[in-house]
Amino acid sequence: MPELLGRGYCGGHVTLMFTIEDSASDPVNQGSRGVGICLEDGVEIICRGREGNGDLDVFFTDYIGDSRLYKDALSLLSDGVPEVMEYDWEATVKLGLPTGQGFGMSAAGSVSFCNSIQRAIGIPYEEGHRRSLMVAHLVDRKRSSGLGDVTALSAGGVEIRKIPGSPFSGHLLENGPGKSEGWTAKAEIILAWNREGGKHTSSYIDNPEWRGLISAAGSKNLEDLTHKKWNESIWSDILVNSRKFSVESGLSSEKSRSEVLRKCEDAMMEGGMNHSGVALLCMLGTSVAIVPNSLESGLEGVDQVRSLLDDHGLENILTRIGDI
Repeated sequence: MPELLGRGYCGGHVTLMFTIEDSASDPVNQGSRGVGICLEDGVEIICRGREGNGDLDVFFTDYIGDSRLYKDALSLLSDGVPEVMEYDWEATVKLGLPTGQGFGMSAAGSVSFCNSIQRAIGIPYEEGHRRSLMVAHLVDRKRSSGLGDVTALSAGGVEIRKIPGSPFSGHLLENGPGKSEGWTAKAEIILAWNREGGKHTSSYIDNPEWRGLISAAGSKNLEDLTHKKWNESIWSDILVNSRKFSVESGLSSEKSRSEVLRKCEDAMMEGGMNHSGVALLCMLGTSVAIVPNSLESGLEGVDQVRSLLDDHGLENILTRIGDI
């Protein structure tokens, strides 16, 4: 049996506001409503398969991830594509962003991994991609590592998640139950984060007090956006409501987040970006997305601000809004 080879890529995702809606018994129906930004940078995976018994070896370049995520994805993928277990797999994972910082890397990793394996065995792209999104959603729910990142990635760009749940489901990979909508623009974004990392997503979404605060703030701020036309004209409203959500949910008052936000705002002021950009917390990392006030004008003084972020001890990267 010849060696198989497949490549997968998926950008990350930043959540700006959200609700927690995971009371359904079936994880396909669990998830969140919310608003966020899909990113150009994310996860690239190359998978090589040789005749075997479904063993998986995972190797990371750049940032280090959790190999168990990919083993969970392979197990769930085999439910729909049992022939993947006729091979032993070697996955080389290139993470463009760190894990555990609110950049949707668990979702992006699962999608990229499943796409690469299905491409290797010759599954048609559309069928394979739908299955990848469904499996990635189930992996996130199994691990409590995410709620709505996968549904967001299925839309792309600047997205709103209107109905919680997996974007695809069932053996026929039908649409839904999760529903999302996106639009995109050619705009740069600076991501900045604390090197020490933050709490696991489960410490918030599985905590009753945090669940109440987050969902109440999310519902309130989504109400202002849900009935408006979802295109570039809503950008300024997204910025306002994202800031309000971070305060009303209590997430911006946590010391680790408030310190990163303060350092970003100081760097923006020193670098002359305070009039062209705004710093928004990424949920649920110890991280910030610096986005432009105007999509047409973009961020000013990017290089200087990134240098100042380095001086303030924050890791950072320049990325862009992802495609739809």
